[in-house]
This record gives sequence, C-alpha cells and structure tokens, in this order.
Amino acid sequence: MSEISAEVLERHLLPVALSQPYPLLFVTVSGAHLYGFPSPDSDYDLRGSHVLPLREIVGLEETRDTVELMDGGASGGIELDLVTHDIKKFIGLLLKPNGYVLEQLHSPLIVLTTPEHMELQTLARGCVTRHHSRHYLGFAESQWRLFEKERPRRVKPLLYVFRVLLTGIHLLRTGEIEANLRALNDEFRLPYVDELIARKLAGPEQSALDETDITLYETEYRRLHGILEEAGTSSRLPEQPSSRDALNDFLTRVRMAAG
Repeated sequence: MSEISAEVLERHLLPVALSQPYPLLFVTVSGAHLYGFPSPDSDYDLRGSHVLPLREIVGLEETRDTVELMDGGASGGIELDLVTHDIKKFIGLLLKPNGYVLEQLHSPLIVLTTPEHMELQTLARGCVTRHHSRHYLGFAESQWRLFEKERPRRVKPLLYVFRVLLTGIHLLRTGEIEANLRALNDEFRLPYVDELIARKLAGPEQSALDETDITLYETEYRRLHGILEEAGTSSRLPEQPSSRDALNDFLTRVRMAAG
C-alpha cells in the first residue's frame, strides 16, 4: 500500500494545507499515491473541502466555491497541486453521484482532518447508490480513449483505466470505496495488473508499452467494462441517497460554526 513519509507530510504537504485562506474540513492525497502506483517523481494531488464563512455567503462578493493551488516545486522540491471545494459544493458532488469525491473523502492518506471529516465520511455512506456505475463507466471510457490516442502508448494511462474499472466493480458489489489498485488486485488477481504496476514503479524507462500487448489490454478493458455494467444492473445498492436530510443539517451546523 502507498504511504506518505512523515518528512514529506510535515515539511511539505501540511504547511501548504495550513496556508489556505479558509478553514478546512479535511485534506487528503489522491492520484497515483492513493491508487498504489506512484513513481519516484510523482507529484502529490491534494484534495479536500473548505468552509466559506457566512459573511461571504450572504454578501455581494463572488464566493470561492473552489480553491486551487499549483506548486511546481519551487517551495521545497515537491511538486503538488491542491484543490478544495466549499462544503456545499462538495456535498452536492457527493449527491450527484460522484465517485471521485467519495475516493477523496475516504482516502487513507490524510494530510489534515477534523471531527467533521469523520462525520462526513459516515454520512457519505448514505450517498452510495447503484447509479455510481455511470460515473465509473464514463470515467473508464474517457481514460481508454486517451490511452488509445497515445503514441507510444504508456503504462500510466492504462493503469488508470483498470483502476477505475476495478474500483467501480468493487463499489457496486460491496458498497465500499477502494481506490488502491494493488489492494483491489488482491481480490481480482489479474496478473497483467501486477506487471503493469511493477513497470510503472520502475520508472520512465519502462513506461512505453509493446504494441503486441495492446490486443490483450483491449480485450480485458472490454471484459471488465461489461462486468461493471452488469454490476450496476444487479447491484443491491439503493436507487437514491438516504442521507440528504442529514447532510443538509450537517452543512447548516458547519456553516454557522464558521461564522
């Protein structure tokens, strides 16, 4: 499993989180580190949620529903980007449904947390529905199109395709979020996934794929895509979120507390 070193966390990631203009409910690490295949030079994708103060919500000025920061490494040699959404926008994405924000919320790679973060994790379980299949199917299709266009074709985009498919199948079958591809493959046991991860971890010199293997990957993409479609059809997950009212109460409390 991927882990973040204490030095990177304390010297680089946490100071960036603490420098943000609004109170934060949480910040976690997403991207290749969460997915279980970071290269030595992988940047850090920080994601989270902030709370706009009430005075900005009711005032005339335009609010910052989303705050973005790009750091190319000038402040310590660590490349990172940080994106946080105001809690109302974040909850709206949870209710859409949107698997990406579920993954961010439940990421075990935590940079900053609060009691409200843990409460939101619990409430978000009531947002998981069978319609998450649409998110993962659409995401997998877009990733596969990007992979097909590449020349030469690389390992990283292909890993993203299989990560999305396996996360979606697992969620539709169990109701649980698992974004780490290595952990997922303990369940699915696909030999080529372990091989692709090993190549990704080996560095750029192993990143290009042999065109003779593309037929196998396309066959597996279509097979897993079909399994994900079937998982959405047969899933026992509910049709609609059950925690909308509770999330509304949560939003009101958090907003009022922020003043």
